[in-house]
Amino acid sequence: MGFDQNKDGKGENAASETKATLPTTCTGQDDASDSGERLSRQPSEASCYATEEEEEAQIQLGPKWSIKQHLEKDKDDESLRRWKEQLLGGVHVRAVEEVQEPDVKILSLTILSPGRPDIVLQIPESGNPKGLWFTLKEGSHYHLRFSIKVSNDIVCGLRYTNTIWKTGIKVDSSKEMLGTFSPQVEPYTHEMPEETTPSGLFARGSYSARTKFVDDDNKCYLEMNYTFDIQKEWPSK
Repeated sequence: MGFDQNKDGKGENAASETKATLPTTCTGQDDASDSGERLSRQPSEASCYATEEEEEAQIQLGPKWSIKQHLEKDKDDESLRRWKEQLLGGVHVRAVEEVQEPDVKILSLTILSPGRPDIVLQIPESGNPKGLWFTLKEGSHYHLRFSIKVSNDIVCGLRYTNTIWKTGIKVDSSKEMLGTFSPQVEPYTHEMPEETTPSGLFARGSYSARTKFVDDDNKCYLEMNYTFDIQKEWPSK
């Protein structure tokens, strides 16, 4: 999630970049606009999907390279070889197959807020979180941390998108490029910029959100739909 208040401090109608998370097989379309851009409110979720499909259809992708091809290409060039070894870590050409698809798993989402214990949320393997997933205090500063496991092959251009609705109205949409990751044993951690939840009477209540992790090939590794609350105070437990 990612919210910012208005300059006057009231924040009732404020909702900037929002960030949160999600599993199931994806359609691969992108639910977010350019990073930092506020979107006009839409009457329903379905109304924004056609536009996003049109945007994705315009993307022209280059040829897919397997990790073995990356390792063997220009292998006589010493500088390129060292650069690839650094990028790929301990991966060796004999340890990989000719063609493998990257396997990307989002293991957990952690919400960090100053002066508060970290809220660690495991991503359900079987589907979307059930019921209310978490609660945030209005006007609070926080940022998100994702734990990401990459296996088999390089994932190129992994990006995060997040869309939020309140009472059926789209109030926020954001996108962030996370980068390119090589396979490794230990999970990566990626922290988002600090955000501020909106405050005021109209900011409080329940929200629904959809988060996706998609790569340059428009392959979706995680799509999660969930609900969260913004309340006057942090929950007691």
